[in-house]
Parts: sequence; C-alpha cells; structure tokens
Amino acid sequence: MSDHSEHHIVPLKVYFLVFSALMILLFVTVGVAMVNLGPFNIYVAMSIAIIKAVLVVLYFMHVRYSTRLTMVVAAAGFIWLVFLLGITILDYTSRSWIPGSYQ
Repeated sequence: MSDHSEHHIVPLKVYFLVFSALMILLFVTVGVAMVNLGPFNIYVAMSIAIIKAVLVVLYFMHVRYSTRLTMVVAAAGFIWLVFLLGITILDYTSRSWIPGSYQ
C-alpha cells in the first residue's frame, strides 16, 4: 500500500489565477442577471454557478491533488446534490396536477 502522506505544494500563482477566474465569473453572473434571456436565465446562472463550485472544490479544497477516493467522495456529493435538486423540481412541477393544491 502506498503512503499518501506527502503534500502537493501548489504555487501561489495557481491560487491567484483561480481567484481571478472566480471574480470574472462573479461579474459575468451579475451581468447575465441584468440581461433578460427569458427562460434561459436559470440555465445560464446555474451553469456559471456550477463552474465556480467546481473551481472551488478542485483548487481551494485540494481535490485536484488528492487521492482517487477523495475524488470519488466529492463526485458522489455532486451526484447527491443533483438527485436532491431533481426530486425537488419534480415535486414543484407536479403540484399543479392535483386540483385545489397550492402552487
């Protein structure tokens, strides 16, 4: 069994580049929120949010330089989040099927 005790040293330049990308995506999010894209607003906003979340998880939480097990656990967390959001959306959209229910 290999020893995973050694740490990967990430240069500060990488952190500053990721931080810069997050700030740019923040301004893009604000800009897109001010543009009326109709029903596509939510898709664009969620896409940008997912990209930001992936950057944070990969670099600031050091998943990129971790073991495969850590990557599997992080991926399982995202899959669980998608599952929970999916059943929430299904519940919300199916409420109009029952007469007299609240929307």
